Amino acid sequence: MNREELLQKYKLKGNPNKGLIMATFGFFIGFAAVSLYGPVATNFNKVMHMPGLMLGFLVAAPNLTGSLLRIPFGAWVDKAGGKKPFLTLFLLSIIGMAGLTTILYLYYPDNLTLKMYPLIFLFGLLSGSGIATFSVGVPQTSYWFPQNKQGFALGAYGGLGNTAPGIFGILLPFALVGLGLPGSYAIWFVFLVVGTAIYATFAQDAYYFQLLKKGVNQDEAKKVAKELGQELFPSGTVVQALKISAKVPGTWGLVALYFTSFGGFLALTTWFPTYWIQYYGIGVRQAGLLMALGFSILASLIRVYGGHISDKFGGEKTAIASFMIVLVGSVILILSNSFGISLLGEIVMGVGMGVANAAVFKLVPKYVPNAPGGASGWVGGLGAFGGFVVPPILGVFVDTYGKAGYAKGFAVYTVLAVISIIISLVLMNKYGKNAKKA
Repeated sequence: MNREELLQKYKLKGNPNKGLIMATFGFFIGFAAVSLYGPVATNFNKVMHMPGLMLGFLVAAPNLTGSLLRIPFGAWVDKAGGKKPFLTLFLLSIIGMAGLTTILYLYYPDNLTLKMYPLIFLFGLLSGSGIATFSVGVPQTSYWFPQNKQGFALGAYGGLGNTAPGIFGILLPFALVGLGLPGSYAIWFVFLVVGTAIYATFAQDAYYFQLLKKGVNQDEAKKVAKELGQELFPSGTVVQALKISAKVPGTWGLVALYFTSFGGFLALTTWFPTYWIQYYGIGVRQAGLLMALGFSILASLIRVYGGHISDKFGGEKTAIASFMIVLVGSVILILSNSFGISLLGEIVMGVGMGVANAAVFKLVPKYVPNAPGGASGWVGGLGAFGGFVVPPILGVFVDTYGKAGYAKGFAVYTVLAVISIIISLVLMNKYGKNAKKA
């Protein structure tokens, strides 16, 4: 049978391009929660009067669940396909946003006191569940595409979806002017509900998972899916997927690299506005724009091309080159006292991190072809913890050196870049040779 006959016989829907579009769309609407509290933290603090530590935990709340849930939900894809995990995370996010919006309409501003902190924190945790869609979309996309197109597909997925925090980081402060805080979150809630409905209607899992849901046995499902171009297939249960990927040394090397590239990206998305405000006296809205356009959105978009570069030159070589770029950017920021040169340093950092993120996930299905969902859970979940670890260290530099610490703190990224280059070399020389070639 030819392709069209197979699709008609088994009543299969979708194709790789549609699979990529819907996975990217789903990731975009979920990942926006990175900016849930950060851009408007001062608005909450003005009425709740939180100590600094509580404020820090509140801002980090969405990223906490968004990181931890990546591990089990990424692995779940190897068992159930991507659509069910996506929708489950969206449902948790909708509950969180509904609760947060309701609290704000009922109590903000006059009656929103510190006593409401546990509820605000809880709803932040739930809303942040959507951030975990990243590790769901990676294997969902991987199952749709052949190995030689993984870099482009995953680069496009991660790059375009990753623009959400930057875009929402720009829009939310401006929405406050016309809609107020409750109105801004109400619009966000509607966006999330509509986006979930669109994803539920149009998204499809790869052919293998569609066939299993239709009652086709695994052997036949795999055979038919192979004839339709699918190359990657899962093995085992969710727990087995995590165990299989955990036993591959390269998985932990990729976790370390992603700690720098993506965890570092999350940290700077939060830190750069503070850097521009405190070190150069830039206004809040202007600082947000500098972060979004000069770093966050730039890094996200360059990630798309980073996938193409990874396909052409290999993930390991691309990772080495990209972390060298991060190294250069960090040195520029350490030494600069000029706004223009510092902006250049920020842009260089964004380019390096964007390409590095694409390179790392180019290597996930290559190193762990039998359990890419499990591997993406470890890499995406644990790697994202860099977003929690790095900002306090940057704060220590400020406490130690005062205003100059905002520049000196980028030494953290110099160290991380050097370590990442060394790890990339080890992966290329020791594990890359034995991994399945892309």
